[in-house]
Amino acid sequence: MNDSLLWLIDLVAGMDPLLRTLLAGVGMLLETSVLIGLVVPGDTIVLIASTGVQSPFQYFGLVLAVVVGSLAGESIGFALGHYLGPRIQTSWLGRRIGDENWKKAQRYVVRRGGIAVFLSRFLPVFHSLIPVTVGVSPMRYRRFMIWSTPACIIWAFAYVSAGSAAAQGYRDLAGQLHYAGFLFVAAIVVFLLIAFGIKKLLNRIEARHMRALDLVAGDTASTPSAAGAGSATGGPVDDTGHEGAADDPTEKRD
Repeated sequence: MNDSLLWLIDLVAGMDPLLRTLLAGVGMLLETSVLIGLVVPGDTIVLIASTGVQSPFQYFGLVLAVVVGSLAGESIGFALGHYLGPRIQTSWLGRRIGDENWKKAQRYVVRRGGIAVFLSRFLPVFHSLIPVTVGVSPMRYRRFMIWSTPACIIWAFAYVSAGSAAAQGYRDLAGQLHYAGFLFVAAIVVFLLIAFGIKKLLNRIEARHMRALDLVAGDTASTPSAAGAGSATGGPVDDTGHEGAADDPTEKRD
């Protein structure tokens, strides 16, 4: 196993560093673009590319490429939503996503505003749907970038660090331990499990928060004195200018 893994890691490391970095950036651009991001495994691309990192310059260059690629992809999604609007949802690919997923993304943006943009980078499906959904909303591009940029930076450092550290550790141990390959695989698996756990935790936290907002909205709607302070339906209005919705946009109710 050591020989096979070493061959694979050396193969990635043997690629031209500039080409490897550009491929990772393009992969992230596609991963965060609307619709395409649902089939392009950006996390896998970045992890593989990061195993070839052999210097601090390559490390920070890869992080920068991943961040720029992510922001470019999200900007494309925002622009498509801004200029094409609902027509994207009714396209062939838009229908493949499903009307329910689009509605969930819209409700999430309506109720959570900028926080939805930040957290969507770590939530499956939503990382591709939120940019175009925000593009349709009154949220300005500048505000969208303010929330999206730190999320992309955190994501990039986490994945590049995990892949490069695991590969470097394997290189150091391959000649000393015959089971070094298993340690490399275990390190990657542990990281992916942690990432998966964090995504599930965020999903649950957001689901609870949305349900709490639903209850508040319901109480506000049933109070005559509060009707004039909200909208015609009594729903709260967030910083995007939208009125709140009553459904959970992140997952089904328990």
